[in-house]
Amino acid sequence: MISINTNSAASAAAYNLGNINTSLQKSLQRLSSGSRINSSFDDAGGLAVSMKLSAAIRRTEATQANVGNSLAFLETQDGVMKAADKLVSRMAELSQLATDITKSTNDLALYQTEINNLKGQLGLMLSESFNGVSLFTGASSGTPATATTISVVTSQDGLQTIGISQANLASVGFHVGTASGSGIDISSSTGAKAAISTVNTAIQNLAQLRAYNGAEQSRLTFAADTLSINKTNLESANSRITDVDVAEESAKLARFNILQQAGTAMLAQANQSTQSILRLLM
Repeated sequence: MISINTNSAASAAAYNLGNINTSLQKSLQRLSSGSRINSSFDDAGGLAVSMKLSAAIRRTEATQANVGNSLAFLETQDGVMKAADKLVSRMAELSQLATDITKSTNDLALYQTEINNLKGQLGLMLSESFNGVSLFTGASSGTPATATTISVVTSQDGLQTIGISQANLASVGFHVGTASGSGIDISSSTGAKAAISTVNTAIQNLAQLRAYNGAEQSRLTFAADTLSINKTNLESANSRITDVDVAEESAKLARFNILQQAGTAMLAQANQSTQSILRLLM
């Protein structure tokens, strides 16, 4: 059948060419953006999963930052306790020197003056803080109990937490004192001998507090490592959904370019086919 009003071949060619042009534009968009999903139409289900994975990645990054800040808190705490260790060790040295029978009362008084200053510095350490959060707390007792803890969230879903301690540095000050007139007194030989045992107990308490601190730092470090691994896996899963395979998409682009050129040529041929009808009328 030869018809003038209807050119079904041209309509079919135009339809196919339109589909090819749409596919070509999508391929260009994917390659230029690097993303396989540029709108919800591209992959509705994949987009929904990707949104949840992206949110989980952001939460993981925020949790990593929080854990890092908690580690900095513990490192700062340990730095103060390291200074306290030097301070108490000096007290132990002065106490031992004060047991020397050749030292006069004036000599012992000078040793006690230095001890009093060290006590005052230890008292100042008790009020140290990190970004407004106290590094040390707890009752002033002879044992380094760590009842007071801060809960650190270590998972992006908020379900996992680790408790870290505000160290009870007061348990050290309880023995050696934190102000003039409190704690050890080495102004006499008898007092100096008693101070040696007292300072040793304070050193033991401080060593225990630093051991607690080190264990908590170690645990938080492992938690930070786990977060890094989880983030990498989440990013990998999200990449498989959203990122374009450049090699595959480039092959598609080349195919669509060829089909577009062929479709354009065939549309031109279909439009020219009706011209043969004029020969029948002439």
